Amino acid sequence: QVQLVESGGGLVQAGGSLRLSCAASGRTFSIYGMGWFRQAPGKEREFVAAISWRSGNSTYADSVKGRFTISRDNAKNTVSLQMNSLEPEDTAVYYCAASGRYSSANRRPSAYDYWGQGTQVTVSS
Repeated sequence: QVQLVESGGGLVQAGGSLRLSCAASGRTFSIYGMGWFRQAPGKEREFVAAISWRSGNSTYADSVKGRFTISRDNAKNTVSLQMNSLEPEDTAVYYCAASGRYSSANRRPSAYDYWGQGTQVTVSS
């Protein structure tokens, strides 16, 4: 089992920045990839960014490309999401996820085996 705990959410004005972190514990040696997803009220969970745990290759949703950056620290078993130029449309609960099956940066929620509890990000206009 892998446990994931997110932190860093909060309230920020449009144009501002936030940095989310996700700490993994447990059987972290079984992690092949990690990702961030978000879910706004009344909407389905959507992909934000993902990174391969070993290669560091990453991929982003078009809506955040150029504004968000995903990174990982293998030694500390953490993955971070630096979010710049935030927009009200970025308001959502952000979830960290880990995959024990796919080594590539994966956009599909079904590729992930473990999920964090989520952290709220609110961007005011």
